[in-house]
Amino acid sequence: MSDPVRILGISGSLRAGSYNSAALRAAQALAPEGVQFEFAEIGDLPLYDDDQRHQAFPPAVLRLEQQIRSADAVLFASPEYNYSISGVLKNAIDWLSRLDHQPFAGKAAGIIGASGGLLGTARAQYHLRQIGVFLDLRFMNRPEVMIGGAQNRFDSSGTLTDAATREILAKFVAALRDWALAHRRQAPLKQ
Repeated sequence: MSDPVRILGISGSLRAGSYNSAALRAAQALAPEGVQFEFAEIGDLPLYDDDQRHQAFPPAVLRLEQQIRSADAVLFASPEYNYSISGVLKNAIDWLSRLDHQPFAGKAAGIIGASGGLLGTARAQYHLRQIGVFLDLRFMNRPEVMIGGAQNRFDSSGTLTDAATREILAKFVAALRDWALAHRRQAPLKQ
């Protein structure tokens, strides 16, 4: 493989001790050869405002747009808030979806999630997949990573210590690499 597969990690949590941000760092650490990770910042995006959009897109939105365009795949990690994705992640998606030729169209993508509950973000992941249909994201279906009981799988420094979770996350990142390679040259459908 000559060109590395570029994966952009987007955490839907702004919390300093976020299990979802920690899961993205673990995915980076477990990535196979030929995978290059970058992480997006979404905490500096203003709240979506259609009036502001018509004046000019904020620089933080344009920065994130360029990161997505240059990535081969986007890896979302979102906590589950009220049976859905986090507000900051939805806000980022709302901004990006309003760009001309929005950057998610035709992009390979994956979802992971960590929570203290037993379902490990299953409902949030389902909602993100629904949003992805409108965005023309090409979500990988399997394997799935829903880390329940996250407080027992990460140590106090945010390191993923659970061996079984590390194993499935490593398989996930390898599968996302392959998924991204399969979609690297595919153009998005014309709307």
